[in-house]
Amino acid sequence: MGVQISTRSAGDVTIVDVAGKITLGEGSSALRDKVKELSATGVKKMLINLGDVNYIDSSGIGELVSAFTTVSNSGGALKLLNLTKRVHDLLQITKLYTVFEVFDSEDAALKSF
Repeated sequence: MGVQISTRSAGDVTIVDVAGKITLGEGSSALRDKVKELSATGVKKMLINLGDVNYIDSSGIGELVSAFTTVSNSGGALKLLNLTKRVHDLLQITKLYTVFEVFDSEDAALKSF
């Protein structure tokens, strides 16, 4: 299974629900394309929900960093929601956990914007 990406809005925040694998190739490019598309349409507040991501590799982590940079450079904010243990551990190992604002609760994440 590849990756499925859907979006929904909560007020002025766009929530990007990601499910499946974010890996080199299709998964990471799909995420990159979605973030660029949203950013190009003026979305400034983005919350990426990773609750249904069952696998992520270094390329996927790179795409999260790239997404963060894309949104930040356009004057926006990107935050992460519902990290699985694997994604959480990878962000800790790579010291990226300090770069992203991470939330376990969608309500708390939405209020943080």
